[in-house]
Order: sequence, then structure tokens, then C-alpha cells
Amino acid sequence: MYVRIMSGAAVREALAALRVAYDALAACDVDLLTSQELLETLDELETLTCQLPTQSHRLLARLQLETTAKELGAKSWRDVLRIRWRISSAEAGRRLTDAALLGPRGALSGEPLEPVLPATAKGQALGLLNDEHVEVIRKAMARMPGFVDPITRGQIEVDLVRTATSVGPKELKDSADLTLFLLDQDGPPPDETERDRKRGMSKRKQRYDGMTPISANLTPEAWAVWEVIFAKYAAPGMCNPADAEPCTSGTPSQEQIDNDHRSLAQRQHDAMVAVGRIALMSGNLGRLNGLPVSVIIRTTLQDLESRAGVGVTGGGTVMPIGDVVRLAGHANHYLAVFDGATGSALDLFRTRRVASAAQRIMLIARDGGCTKPCCTVGAYGSQIHHARRDWAAGGLTNVDDLALACGPDNRLVDAKGGWTTTVNASGDVEWAPPPQLDTGQARINHYHRPERLLYPTDDAEALWHNDDPDQPGGPAPPADQVA
Repeated sequence: MYVRIMSGAAVREALAALRVAYDALAACDVDLLTSQELLETLDELETLTCQLPTQSHRLLARLQLETTAKELGAKSWRDVLRIRWRISSAEAGRRLTDAALLGPRGALSGEPLEPVLPATAKGQALGLLNDEHVEVIRKAMARMPGFVDPITRGQIEVDLVRTATSVGPKELKDSADLTLFLLDQDGPPPDETERDRKRGMSKRKQRYDGMTPISANLTPEAWAVWEVIFAKYAAPGMCNPADAEPCTSGTPSQEQIDNDHRSLAQRQHDAMVAVGRIALMSGNLGRLNGLPVSVIIRTTLQDLESRAGVGVTGGGTVMPIGDVVRLAGHANHYLAVFDGATGSALDLFRTRRVASAAQRIMLIARDGGCTKPCCTVGAYGSQIHHARRDWAAGGLTNVDDLALACGPDNRLVDAKGGWTTTVNASGDVEWAPPPQLDTGQARINHYHRPERLLYPTDDAEALWHNDDPDQPGGPAPPADQVA
């Protein structure tokens, strides 16, 4: 214990000296420096900037040995960094990865081990590598074929570090790519395990024109499924939205085939839409968070009547109101505004712990997704959370007492030292972090409802707390039907 106290005092003293040195440098007058002196000073600052991350690696590695992310009140270590220092999730992940590869390690017996990438760690500690160099080397070593022995891997890392001391990140990447190519010029043989590792489909951020780019690596089995679906539904004349009555079953007429001027890519897109609608309307997709698997969209009655504006799906996709109306034409929908419009009870008090379907639809319309600040999980991936008071503590299952929260965030709520939630006078759900993560950050999540930032406080309150029936709601399917 005495050694630990002395060590802590030494670290605090060193940090204090570093701050004093920085303040002294910031107070210096640089107007009289010559160009050569300015360059030399910038060189020193660049070297110091390259070296400082090594201290973060040491401290992060030690912190992960001392405690856990759950004990600090977060879902993961990435969340600890993101919340405490207000950085992006990607940047938090990069720092944790660098700490794992470049920071000190210890064996189970307590014996200290060198970093996973020892040459890279040494180069960074000497100020010879910047963050871009480190990222190139880290990614190159991760791509190293499995048949390369440890001695060769170590030599390749040393060569890359040596190269990085004299070139920029672009040249270093070219050198790394060439090295990897020469190691395995024929590429890996077809392997089921490798295919499974690479499989996936992902979407990128929705663009300003409303389009959502996607990319995919499909296994042979996955493409075999879509291959035959496209052969049927992406054939000329099939599922053509330009037709007055698109053919979605059977065989299209010769006129429909002759008038189909879409490209193959466009036909495959329209086939995916048609097959998706058929699956939704089949009623065989089960339930999602208590509701039939449905496309749920929130919008305003004014936008529906004027055919202008936008709607937002439970997953966060923005849709022009014309698309909303067209989608609604494929199934029966009700506009969920308030209980006077739906005829459904929204207050269950203590009669039920689980929210009703009507309440879920209202919360999707109101919250749009998880209400925890910075959480981007949409309504489709969220659960119902007793925000004002937990059910076990006497909370009510009333719509104004509930909120959307994704599963991991919902489980973080703990009145005994964890996250806590409340509903303020404006009806917004506020999340208070545990003391170790509380740096004065925002308590309300505006990610899913950015338009609310445009309203003054009084207007935002009036938006949800008056009796005007023309308020935002969301079309919902009737019982056991889907959009």
C-alpha cells in the first residue's frame, strides 16, 4: 500500500510538472522567432506529440487490470472512453486497440511481457512514428497470413518501422501491401471458415438525397438464394414501379416486358422491395419487441394531409411523405396520435408491467430510438424502460412514465451507484451517469429527434403536452397485420 501511494504521488507530481511546462511554453512570445527556430520548435512538438500516446497505452492497460467497464457504469471499455472524454466510438476503439497492441502486458504468473507489436511500441516511444504510421503497421500485421512464423513476423514489423522513420503513411502502406503480396502471391485457398469470417452485409449512412448505400460479401449459399429470387422477380417486366399494376406474381405481359427500360441493377433493387413487402405481408415474421414485425413510421397529420414533409421509420430512415403514403397503400394503417385517436388505453398504472402495443407505438413515435445520450440504436432495437420510477420500486406503466432504451442501456440503470433516469417537466427523459463517468455531459439524447433542437423550450413542451389532435404520431398496423 505504501508503494502504491508513493507511485500515485510521483505520477501526480510528474503530471503537474508537465502542465507547468506547457503553461510556460504557452506564455512564450513566438513573434520574434526566426523561421529556422520555428521549424525546430515544431519538430520538438511533433516528437512529443508522437510520444505522448505511449503514456495513454500504459495507463489504459493498467486501468483495465484494476477495474471493469461494468464497475464504472458502462457497457464496454469503448463506452467508458467515449462517455468520459466525449470522443467518438471509433476513436475510442482505436485507442483501446493501440493500447492492447502497444501497451505493456503481463503473464498469468505476473511476469511482465513485451507489447504485441514491440518494435512499433519502441518507435512510438522514441517519437519516430505518428498515429498514421502506427495505424498502417497495425493493419498490415493484422493481415499477415497465418503460416508466417513468429520470427519472420517480428522481422517484417521491424522493417516496416524502419521504413516509417523515413517516409509518410502513403508510402509505408504501399511498402506493407507489397510485402504482404510477396508473402502470399496466390492468395488463400478457398476455405469455408475464411468465407464465414468475411460474410456480411452493411449499410452506410443515409445520404442527403434519401438513398442508403449498402455493401455485401455473400457466401455461396446466400447468393444461391438471391440468385434464384432475382431470376424470378428481377426479370424484365417484373415488379416494375412504373407500371400501373406491377406484376409481382405469375408472368408479366409482353407489353410490360417491352416497356421495361430499367437496368439490371434497378430491376434487382425493385425485386428486393417486392420480396420484402411479400415477407412483411405474409404475417409469418413473428413479433419484434411485442409488436408484429412491421414498418412503423412517425410523421405529422399535417404532412400526411398536405403530402409534403417526411416520415421517419422505427430504424431511423427518413422517407419522403410520398413514399410513406405509397407504402401505407399496401396495408391498413392507423395514425397513432393520442388515445382519443386510437381508442387504446395508454395508462395501465400498476395493472401490468409490460407496455401494451399501443404504448409501444406511441413511444416509437415520441422517442424514435434509445433515449440514452449518444446512443444511436433505433426504435426497432429498443425495449420499454420505466424511466420515471422502476417497476420494482412502484413505477407506473403509463406512457408518460415510459421511454425507449436499448437492451444494454436498459440494464445499466441502477439506482445504487449506476445510471439513473427521470422524466423532466418537458416530458424529456434525462439520463444521469454514475459519478465516475459524470463530466457534465448532456442528459438528453437528441440523436433520433434532431428537429427538437430547433424548438424553444416552451414550444418543445407544447409539442407533446396539449390536446391538439394534429400532433406527431406514427402509423401503426392493426392487430396481427403488418405493413
